[in-house]
Amino acid sequence: MIIAGNQPYFFPYIGFWQLVNAVDLFLIGDNYNFIKHGWIQRNRILVCGKPFFWGLEVKHISSFKKINETEFTDFNVSQKLNTIYYAYCRAPQFDAGYALIKEILNYPERNVAEFLFHSIKAVCLYLGINTKFVKSSEITGNDNFKREYRIYDFCQRLGGDTYINAVGGQDLYHFEDFEKHGVSLKFIHPNIRPYKQFSNEFVPGLSILDVIMFNPLDAIKEMLVDCSFIEKETSRQDKPHLWF
Repeated sequence: MIIAGNQPYFFPYIGFWQLVNAVDLFLIGDNYNFIKHGWIQRNRILVCGKPFFWGLEVKHISSFKKINETEFTDFNVSQKLNTIYYAYCRAPQFDAGYALIKEILNYPERNVAEFLFHSIKAVCLYLGINTKFVKSSEITGNDNFKREYRIYDFCQRLGGDTYINAVGGQDLYHFEDFEKHGVSLKFIHPNIRPYKQFSNEFVPGLSILDVIMFNPLDAIKEMLVDCSFIEKETSRQDKPHLWF
């Protein structure tokens, strides 16, 4: 079984979905520490041709809390949707994208992990991704381990013989260490394919919302498989850049 995992992010960029699409089971790290100024509660959309941070506020934000111990503050759904409307109302796939984000923002849960878990599943349903999900909090005792030892543990318990990590993890995880624990390690290298964003110069690495607004579903499905994998025999010293 091929496994990957990551913390739940707020409408992450296409590379996240390429990783989800590439595996049989994706582990949502809901009981990992909350990362401030990261991608858990925000992402970037296109406003007036430039990247713009858009997201939700978190109550008592702290890197000492787990993601599933934090909550979003109450927010005005109409105000959040207005930002999306004015940013993308002229986009060719606006109706489908707007309907998706409206359904997600109207989800009543305010627990950060649960809200994001719902949003990830909703986007997967839209994109036709059938990967199975498990929350890390459902694996009792896994949080007793640190870093890669958490990965070894859930791979062994869930039957994973291959683990795929984001390419940015090449400095943290090593092929030989995983092999010692019976797991084959790979790194996914996303290809950020340019697409037309109104008449602006292409801005890469934006939220999946931007991709959805400008591209028909068939084109997005092609993007999902437009990636490569770095394996032990093909590993190099030069490491490609990762867009978020």
